[in-house]
Amino acid sequence: MKNLFYFLLCCGLLFTGCKDNSVESSNIFLGGQINNPETDYVVLSKENETIDTLFLDEENQFGKDFQDLESGIYTFRHPPESQIMYIEPGDSIIIWLNTLSFDESLNFSGDGSEKSNFLLEMFLKNQKNNDYVINNYNIEPEKFARITDSIREQRLQKLEDLKDRNEFSEEFLKIARASIYYEYYDLRERYAFLVKKYNRGVANKMPADFTAYRENIDFNNEEMQDYYVYTNLIDDYLRTKSIEHCREFHKDKRKCYNINTFQNIKRRIILIDSLSNIKSLKNEFIDRLAAQAITMAENESRIDSILNLLNNIDYSNIESAKHLAGIQKDYFVGNSMQDVMAENTDGKVIRYGEVINGPTITYAWSLYAPAHHRWQHNIIGDLKEKYPELDFIGVNIDMGEREEWLRTIETYGYDKDQEYQIARRKASKETYKKYLNKVLFISPDGTIVRGDIQLGSPEFEEDLLEFLNK
Repeated sequence: MKNLFYFLLCCGLLFTGCKDNSVESSNIFLGGQINNPETDYVVLSKENETIDTLFLDEENQFGKDFQDLESGIYTFRHPPESQIMYIEPGDSIIIWLNTLSFDESLNFSGDGSEKSNFLLEMFLKNQKNNDYVINNYNIEPEKFARITDSIREQRLQKLEDLKDRNEFSEEFLKIARASIYYEYYDLRERYAFLVKKYNRGVANKMPADFTAYRENIDFNNEEMQDYYVYTNLIDDYLRTKSIEHCREFHKDKRKCYNINTFQNIKRRIILIDSLSNIKSLKNEFIDRLAAQAITMAENESRIDSILNLLNNIDYSNIESAKHLAGIQKDYFVGNSMQDVMAENTDGKVIRYGEVINGPTITYAWSLYAPAHHRWQHNIIGDLKEKYPELDFIGVNIDMGEREEWLRTIETYGYDKDQEYQIARRKASKETYKKYLNKVLFISPDGTIVRGDIQLGSPEFEEDLLEFLNK
């Protein structure tokens, strides 16, 4: 089917024509087919800037010749999912995917497709390795070091084998090799964090040079700023460095591992501001960290501290932060949720006061973060069985998309009686997206008791039990 689709594309039966794929061509052709599309378009972007939006035809196909695109990593997005690809002038890339299994079904074919397929294969392997780290961080440091060394060498050998069969440019090879090393660094960074937090006995066996790779991290690699491996490493590096700084000066070392504290977030903001000169990359991290600090703030003084910090580093999106701070004031500890409005699955707009009559935990979710809302609901499902005395309310933030919301609830079997959608709110969807990692602990009278907790954090059940025992 994919070969037939490619043939039809090149014969011009689906589109106006097929591009010249000769070496001399400076154009890039991008086309494809989406099975079970979620939206009627795909987006091509680079460095967080949209290059073009391509709409699907009646056969769920798309295609376009691009001129003057530079070589590099691009993001291909079919909301709510996305994946990276590497394209160069002269490439003719055909994309095929099924949204029911986005990453696993995604396939690139055509001239130059080997580069993107290599990066996709690395992504899928990286996902498995991340799960491995989480499940095996208690192994000895020397053994873990050997495992990561082996993973790196296998990746490099795979790249060499592909290079022998394809005419890869030096630009691509440079990025591909860097991606392999950054994955290697990140595996070690995550392991170091986990053992130091959860197994001090193993952590004490870690050799002094275990994190020597940190000297090789380039925080100003513009070519890699769209690559998840690179940004994941920076994210994990900021986290562990902030914890190390806290442990150096804080008497209660255990508190240093709460990454939602203002001091922890402040340290990470200061670090990325000092380490990177790439404005778009720096803003990406500060945007997220500032939003995390604000949405976890439980009082006015914490909000003031955050805004002062952002002013001191000359943060370019300060007005957006101030707007979010204004919204967050509704969620301070001690505030009542009694009169907050939401719509139930029957289409009735209700007040929270009508449905909160016991200790309650609320969490926000979005249609456009499918992996995230499945993860959330899996955790909530387990908690419901363990703590039947608690009520759990899921709040969908995609106001105005009622049919899609109901279809998602039906598809994944979520409990209709405990699902609501926001109604009559004053903020944009983009603002509410910043609340997807936050939960509220609410007392039976509708008062917010805790608002600085993330669902799924290692301390979550400990906090939950404290809430129940009050």
